[in-house]
Amino acid sequence: MSLPPSAASSRSTYRHGDLRDALVEAGIAMARSGGPDAVVLREATRRAGVSPNAAYRHFADRQALLRAVSDAAQGTAADCMEAEIAALPMSPSSPSVTAPAVAARLLLRAVGTGYLRFARDEPGLFRAAFSVPDHLANSGDPAKAGVAGRTPFQILGAALDAWSAAGILPPERRAYAELYAWSAVHGLGMLVIDGPLRGLSDDLVDQATVRLLDMVERGL
Repeated sequence: MSLPPSAASSRSTYRHGDLRDALVEAGIAMARSGGPDAVVLREATRRAGVSPNAAYRHFADRQALLRAVSDAAQGTAADCMEAEIAALPMSPSSPSVTAPAVAARLLLRAVGTGYLRFARDEPGLFRAAFSVPDHLANSGDPAKAGVAGRTPFQILGAALDAWSAAGILPPERRAYAELYAWSAVHGLGMLVIDGPLRGLSDDLVDQATVRLLDMVERGL
């Protein structure tokens, strides 16, 4: 039995690797609208215009697709963080960056602000980003990197290295500092999108963000 012309045309256009990308893009779209639970392999194949069996060349099951979507979502988080960093006044002549300690503090706050902006702007992807069990050793996986080539964990690590270089984070407190800062900021993000803080106004969430980042700075 021959395929309908539209389906045959769609399936014949995929080159090596293109189908995998198409399935991941479909998964990202599903996660964006409905979080990780909305990512369904069969639906991804439908959106890509291929038979369900075609997906198994690239993904053994739904969990494998969800992992790829999770990685991509972390890359989007990295992009949001990089955007906040790029908006900082980095000109050497700027009064706000004349002192390395001031510049380092601004950098870390931009990292946290960008992460929380991602949670608020892309709640479905934020939920999906860490929905798959993983290990800290994989936090630098290039699959989790944004356009600039860094993962969220690497961006945070670089900001804390800047704190250390500026002399505001003692060497004995540098080890694993990412874990404490990340846990606090991620927790606020989850409370805002899925917890009892989800009904707060934007102004109150902005205030909570500022106060939380103040607490992170003091805690480090």
